[in-house]
Amino acid sequence: MAGHEHHHHLSLCFCDLMRLMWSLLVPCFVLSLLLTLLLLLLLLGLRMWLQSRRARRTQEKGSAVAFFHPYCNAGGGGERVLWCSLRALMIRYPRVSFVVYTGDQGVTGEQILEGARQRFNITLPRPVTFIFLNHRVLVEASSYPHFTLLGQSAGSMFLGWEALTAFVPDLYIDSMGYAFTLPIFRYLGGCKVASYVHYPTVSTDMLSVVRERDARFNNADFISSNPVLSAVKVVYYCIFALLYGLAGSCSDVIMVNSTWTLGHILALWRSPSRTSIVYPPCDVRAFLDIPLEDEDEVEEDWEELGKELEGKVEKAAGGRQDRKCHSIVSVGQFRPEKDHRLQIRAFCKLLNRNAEQMGGRESLRLVLIGGCRNQEDEERVLMLRGLCQELGVGDRVHFKLNIPFEELKRELADATIGLHTMWNEHFGIGVVECMAAGTIVLAHKSGGPKMDIVVSHEGRQTGFLADSEDGYAIAMETILALSPAARLEMRRNARDSVERFSDQEFEACFLAAMESLMSTLER
Repeated sequence: MAGHEHHHHLSLCFCDLMRLMWSLLVPCFVLSLLLTLLLLLLLLGLRMWLQSRRARRTQEKGSAVAFFHPYCNAGGGGERVLWCSLRALMIRYPRVSFVVYTGDQGVTGEQILEGARQRFNITLPRPVTFIFLNHRVLVEASSYPHFTLLGQSAGSMFLGWEALTAFVPDLYIDSMGYAFTLPIFRYLGGCKVASYVHYPTVSTDMLSVVRERDARFNNADFISSNPVLSAVKVVYYCIFALLYGLAGSCSDVIMVNSTWTLGHILALWRSPSRTSIVYPPCDVRAFLDIPLEDEDEVEEDWEELGKELEGKVEKAAGGRQDRKCHSIVSVGQFRPEKDHRLQIRAFCKLLNRNAEQMGGRESLRLVLIGGCRNQEDEERVLMLRGLCQELGVGDRVHFKLNIPFEELKRELADATIGLHTMWNEHFGIGVVECMAAGTIVLAHKSGGPKMDIVVSHEGRQTGFLADSEDGYAIAMETILALSPAARLEMRRNARDSVERFSDQEFEACFLAAMESLMSTLER
């Protein structure tokens, strides 16, 4: 009897609990529904307000295209894409006005345009309006020591909102890779949207690095060594990749800079019919005035010049020996992903392998050319110098930091090999420039260099690829063992192949990709 009463008491408690939960659930559901409706009404009101502003502006001043490029005053390849895009659109569509959203402070629009002219030799045919944004710090990696990708992406949405409320364009183009701004301009601003993707914010390669617990510059040792933290990071990357794909799929036109980037964007954004490759514009013509000389003829010229000046065969031989010093040049910022340590270690192995057969240590030198952006880069250079001393190659490795363009051209003109070691470089403008300058390129066997740049041209070899210290050392040894005539032929092949990366080719492909959107603005 007591057991029956206990069971009856439990049943009453359960019923009371269910009634309490139901009494709480209904108000919560109603409240959630009301809040959702209020949010939708708010978003609808914002959309109507922004579209009315755009309609008034279009009626008064005509159609406008806006580029989102918070770092437009920088001097990298992404900025060259911006200015070449603007120049091409301005010439092709004279009745459309153009705007650039920038986060640069302390400069005027005139100074930004002058910087573009000096750095890239690009002058726009007519004026462009600059919208100066005040919160660029929201997209800077230094603002987010942890969960950097998520922080920067959320920050880009706030920065995009600042841009949209300052000016509502008819067509919005993200030219720097901030995919999370696309839905804001499309669904709130009612704009057509396009994007040029230099590098996917997250990629399947990044997921593989974390899954395999491989310690790299973007996967710290304390995470790669801990299975729990690695699992958490994989989940984080997967969720972020899903959100990134949803944001990117909002774009009406998607342009990517390489075959490697295309593969990742198709996997994440899943919009193949709207996606095309538009190779970035490389200033190849700036290097085409470097003569491609036959090395045998050059050595004879040095011998004759030595005899004239000194009158002694010994002096002439000395001049010839200096000329036969082979220079291996690397061009790239001193960032961790460029992997200058691999270059130094591979060069050390080259010296240890067959230095005597190639004329001794004095016949080889490694020149590391690059820019230092900040104190962190300068400290990285100091560590690289220390590595050179540790390996005993300090006398054969030369560092050239932030050098002017003319000095860069001189170094490339004297170089035998152009070295590149970044894993999964999305494109590789530096590789293209080395090929245009006439060096024999040895690049990493991945990413853009493997898929787009160091490929056969008309059935002829244009360079070499490697992916390990031993592989690089063997490839450099192979290049140096080639006859001067064989090296000259490969240099010519490489130079002929880079015309497909010229400014003119970029502008033609960019205009073709944008035609479907731009044609609607002039109606």
